Amino acid sequence: MSLDELRPMSARAHSPMTAALSTARWIRSAAVDDEHGRHWRANPDRHGRPALPPRPRSLYSGAAGIVLFFLELAAATGNDAYLEDALSGARWLAATWRQDDDLTLHHGLTGTMIALMEAGWALGDDRLDAEAAAIAESIVERGRTRVDGLGWTFDPAQSGDGGIVLGLLRAAARFGEPAYEVAAVGAGLRIAGLPVPGSRHGGLDGLPSDAIIPGFLAGSAGIAFLMARLYGVSGDERFLRAARSGAGFVREVSVTADGRALVPHHVPSSGELYYAGFCSGAAGVARMFYELHRVTGDLDDLDWMERLAHGVVDSSAPPRRTPGYWNSACQCCGTAGLVELFVGLWSVTGRASCLEFARTLAADLVARADDHDGRGYRWYQAYRRVRPGEVSADTGYMVGAAGIGAALLHLDAAGQPDQARRVLLLPDNPFPVLPIPRITTQNG
Repeated sequence: MSLDELRPMSARAHSPMTAALSTARWIRSAAVDDEHGRHWRANPDRHGRPALPPRPRSLYSGAAGIVLFFLELAAATGNDAYLEDALSGARWLAATWRQDDDLTLHHGLTGTMIALMEAGWALGDDRLDAEAAAIAESIVERGRTRVDGLGWTFDPAQSGDGGIVLGLLRAAARFGEPAYEVAAVGAGLRIAGLPVPGSRHGGLDGLPSDAIIPGFLAGSAGIAFLMARLYGVSGDERFLRAARSGAGFVREVSVTADGRALVPHHVPSSGELYYAGFCSGAAGVARMFYELHRVTGDLDDLDWMERLAHGVVDSSAPPRRTPGYWNSACQCCGTAGLVELFVGLWSVTGRASCLEFARTLAADLVARADDHDGRGYRWYQAYRRVRPGEVSADTGYMVGAAGIGAALLHLDAAGQPDQARRVLLLPDNPFPVLPIPRITTQNG
C-alpha cells in the first residue's frame, strides 16, 4: 500500500476543529481553581486513575501542556475565553513551579518554562516571561560539572539532559541570553563524547538486561536529534559527527524493503516489535532524520524520513492494530503523534498524500473518541502496551486529550494554507511552525 492509495476513512461528521472544541469542553470539566490560578485533574472520571503518577505541572500529563493547547485553540478560533483558560493555568504554573525538583522537558521544569514562555509571548504578560526566565536561570545554576563535563541528570536521552538542553536553546532564542546557550552547548559536548548508541535500558517494562533502544524519547535517535540541533546552533563538527554516528546506528538496526523502513523497539532480540509512535517508533525517529536534513541539506536524510513514513502506512494504517500500534491515541505512543508526523511531512514536501493520510488518522481518532456523558471528547486508551487492561482517559498533552486536540488543530491549520497561522511545537519537533508546504507538487 502506498501513501497515494489512501483516502480518509469515514467517521463522525466532525472536522478536526469541531473535535478539538469538544475536547476542550471535556478538559474544562477537569478544571480546579485555587488561590494561585487553575490546574486540571489528570483523570476527572469518578474513581478514575490517571495513566501516570501525578505530575500536575508537566508537559506530559499536567498543566503546562494544557496551557499550550488552550493558547493554540484561542489563536485558531479567535475566542478570548480560551485565552482566559491559558492565562489562569499559566498563573498557576508561575506561582507553583518552585515546588518541583524534576528539571526535565516532558515531566519537569523545562516543560513548565516552555509553557510560560509561550503564554508570556501570546498574552503579552511580562510577569510570565519573568518566571520563565527564572526557571531558565535555576536550571543553569543547578547544572553539575563532573570529570566528563556538565549535566543535570546525566542521562543523555531526550527524557533526561537531552530535553533540558533543547529547552535551554529555546530559552536562549526567546530571551537573547547567551548563558543559556553556553550551558546547553557545554552539556551537549559531554553527550557528544559518549559512545553511540549510548546507555542501556534493560529492566524497563520487562526488557532484556542488555536492551538498547534506538527510538526517540529514551534512545539513540533522540540523542542524534539533539546533536544535529546543536550542530545547527554552533557549527561545531563534533556535534555533526555524533549525530551521524547515532543516525548510522539507527539505519543499521532498521529493517528496510521496497522504500520502507521499520525501527525495532529495542535491540537485540526485539522480534517483530516495531513501534509506530513518537516515543520509540517511526514518528519520533523521522524527526531525527528531518533535523539532520534541515541543518545539512542532505537529501538522503529526507529520503529516510519518507521511508519511515511509508513503513507506518504499510504497517499501521487504521483501523489495523499491531503490537507496536495498539490501543493508544496520544501524542507519545499513539495516533496523535502520527498525525504530527504526516502534517510535518506534508509541510516540508508538499505531497498531498501525506495530508490525506493525516486526515485518515484524524478520522480514526474522532471515531474512537468517547462522549458518553455529554461533557466532551476524551480518549480511553491502554497507555502501556504491556498492560492492556489498564485503560484510562487523561487530560494531559503527551499522554492525553490536550495533545490529541493540539494534533487536530495542527491538521486544521494545514488544511487552510491561505489562512496561515503559527502552531505551537515543542522543542523536539523540527517541523515548520507555519504548516504551509515548502514544495508544491502536482501529484501526491
